[in-house]
Amino acid sequence: MEQVIKQTLSDKAWARWLALILIALMMFFAYMFVDVMSPLQALVEKAPLNWSASAFGNYAGAEYMLNVFGFLIIAGIILDKMGVRFTGVLSASVMVTGAVIKLYAVSSLFEGTAFEIWLNSWWTDMPGSAKLAAFGFMIFGCGCEMAGITVSKAIAKWFEGKEMALAMGFEMAIARLGVFAVLSISPRLAAWWGADNQSVVPPVAFCTALLLIGLLNYIIFTFMDTRLDRQTGKDAEGASADEEFKMSDVGGLFKSKLFWIIALLCVLYYSAIFPFQRFGTNMLQCNLGISDVDAADILRWFPIGALCLTPPLGYLLDKIGRGATMLILGSLLLIGCHLVFALLLPQVPSRGLALATIIVLGVSFSLVPAALWPSVPKVMDARYLGSAYSLIFWVQNIGLFGVPILFGKILMASNEGVTNPMEYNYTNPELMFAGFGIAALIFAIWLKILNTKHGYGLESPNIKSKLAEEAEVVSAEE
Repeated sequence: MEQVIKQTLSDKAWARWLALILIALMMFFAYMFVDVMSPLQALVEKAPLNWSASAFGNYAGAEYMLNVFGFLIIAGIILDKMGVRFTGVLSASVMVTGAVIKLYAVSSLFEGTAFEIWLNSWWTDMPGSAKLAAFGFMIFGCGCEMAGITVSKAIAKWFEGKEMALAMGFEMAIARLGVFAVLSISPRLAAWWGADNQSVVPPVAFCTALLLIGLLNYIIFTFMDTRLDRQTGKDAEGASADEEFKMSDVGGLFKSKLFWIIALLCVLYYSAIFPFQRFGTNMLQCNLGISDVDAADILRWFPIGALCLTPPLGYLLDKIGRGATMLILGSLLLIGCHLVFALLLPQVPSRGLALATIIVLGVSFSLVPAALWPSVPKVMDARYLGSAYSLIFWVQNIGLFGVPILFGKILMASNEGVTNPMEYNYTNPELMFAGFGIAALIFAIWLKILNTKHGYGLESPNIKSKLAEEAEVVSAEE
């Protein structure tokens, strides 16, 4: 019998890439907001905010607090139950809400209010503005991490059997471009009202407005996704009735050795990346004796390595494979870069050395995410893919919550008696990052060994050949 092949919206290249751009722009704006205050550490330690380095570390870690205490697990269940449309709009709305709270906290509208006086009355080591900003950042972080897992599942849905790794690479590249953009403009926007009257309000307000645009972009995507589901005759998750998500699947993930290897590799690697972005500007200021603008201009090249290389690496994964090998190489580069920042740069304060190391770190940041996230659908069942992503993100968030706080405390302990934020010694905190890289390398090697033994396909290409697809069809018919 001759089969009639029905072409869906995701089969059309222009449609699936347009869908990718819409959801990637939401993450682009989210990543801008994440690091909008990263180049401004020295500024927030001055009046009128008067935060300490420890308070800044607590603020940075707050982004992940609710995620650590179970929200991400709930988010994964919501995603698998409610679908990418509902969850994406919800996550974008939560990000906007948290951003508005943070903007209010650092603005003059909050200064001198009864609310600020009350917040200042307890836990005096952290000013009221820092507490409220941390709370807003915590709300934003719930939405941002929920959006991250939603975008991953949406891409897996729209690019199944197609250029999945390339698409995920482009999405990550666009998001990383947000870091480059905000590191470029944040210190300049902070000086909007004059060099003697710098303020964090303009950059935070600007990025809050962009989050609203991201929400609108995702709403447009939901109309496309609705049409795709109608064409395929599937529900929002693309699963038939006998493949529906079950709560017992979450418990099964926790019992999976493979899940824990991937999750621990993820948390160790990212714990040496995202917290570094928060403190990297000040580290460069202290080691090179330069301004926050000049330091941010160097640090902004970190995501450019990921921006340029992640899509080609995704294409390589789609066509050739070698994902497990890329994880090992990325971990090795991470270790080397943080050892340079810890031991060599303080002795050789060269802008050229700092820039080269930042770029190599960006290369590492392209290798690991490009290989890690497209590998998850290979080893996890589609019906609980959202929960798998959310639980991996949850484990990751435990590190991202604790490490900035730990980093701030190690930084303060290593610089006892130092009051000038331009004179901090970053050797010990950077050695901590290098240690995380070594642990991540161990798990990457372990994962490759298991892949060799059990054939998970982590070294295999993502795009299936016509012969392989025909073989699968024949097998299914039999």
